[in-house]
Amino acid sequence: MSLQDLSDVINARKDADPESSWTAKLLSKGPEKCAEKFGEEAIEAVIEAVKGDKDALTNEAADVLYHLLVMLAARGVTLADVEAELARRHGRSGIAEKAARPS
Repeated sequence: MSLQDLSDVINARKDADPESSWTAKLLSKGPEKCAEKFGEEAIEAVIEAVKGDKDALTNEAADVLYHLLVMLAARGVTLADVEAELARRHGRSGIAEKAARPS
């Protein structure tokens, strides 16, 4: 499944019954809860990366990507928006890009 496929599934489930869809249930709790859940999953991925368990890290990384897309959807940010930002940054040094950001 591509990230676009996953994003499409998340968007399709926005209006689903929260009793039958985890995505709908999470989105119904609001953007703050979606952000909190993303943070929890990111921490779990970091823990597995430090431990060095490739399978566990792979599972947590999948959770991170899913919850990132849910958090973005909760705030009306699309995968296309993120891809456009990545394209804008492409070809620039990460150091130069960070230096150009407003403080």
